[in-house]
Amino acid sequence: MTTTYLDAIVARHRELADADTRSLSALVDSARHCEAPRGFRSALVAADGLAVIAEVKRRSPSKGDLFADLDPAVLAATYEAGGAACVSVLTDAEHFGGSVADLQAARAATHLPVIRKDFTVDARDVCDARLMGADCVLLIAAALDDAELADFHALAHELGIDALVETHDEAEVERALTVGATLVGVNQRDLVTFQVDQQRAVRVAKSLPEQVVKVAESGVRGPADAAALAAAGYDAVLVGESLVTADDPAAALGALRQAGRGVSSCS
Repeated sequence: MTTTYLDAIVARHRELADADTRSLSALVDSARHCEAPRGFRSALVAADGLAVIAEVKRRSPSKGDLFADLDPAVLAATYEAGGAACVSVLTDAEHFGGSVADLQAARAATHLPVIRKDFTVDARDVCDARLMGADCVLLIAAALDDAELADFHALAHELGIDALVETHDEAEVERALTVGATLVGVNQRDLVTFQVDQQRAVRVAKSLPEQVVKVAESGVRGPADAAALAAAGYDAVLVGESLVTADDPAAALGALRQAGRGVSSCS
């Protein structure tokens, strides 16, 4: 079996989860009493045209530092000014240079819903997302078995937050739909090569039903990509690298939104 870039990262997160001795029931109880979330999925639905989930991302395993010394509060506020519907924040420290503090600073600086972008491998990870203030948790289908995907998706909704189920192909989309996912992402990054396939999301879009909020992830380099994804039926794009490295992130974000307006969907 081919080892993917995801394998080592997930293995490390599972190692950490196995060493976590905190009581799940106590975490669930605490998470149930957090302040009301901001409504991640509903913000995407309410967006005018193609919604943009703008990412706070310091580095990536494949490219190294992107904006290592970014200020998450300043960047998030810039994204809000540029018209972002939601914010994504990396909280993985070892591989992406992120932190819980980044998420909390970004969320405190805006009125936007925030997704915790991390590798959820344990029910306590879902609770932690809620406890740190996230409005949505990422569930990567390729990193979870069917029971975990179903359990974590149900727990997120029990705790009042949304769950973005990330897929890479039609088989994973089917798994997402089986657990009742109504917010589904298609990541265009290949799990084996870590390279981006610009046509992956367009191909997989055909397997996503109308009622699902569709998010294209990775490889959105600019307005042309945004327009193509909007035409393929996507409701939103999750964009990190091209915004983090832009000279004017707010203007770059505005250009993505403009490109996605008025595009006729082929879905």
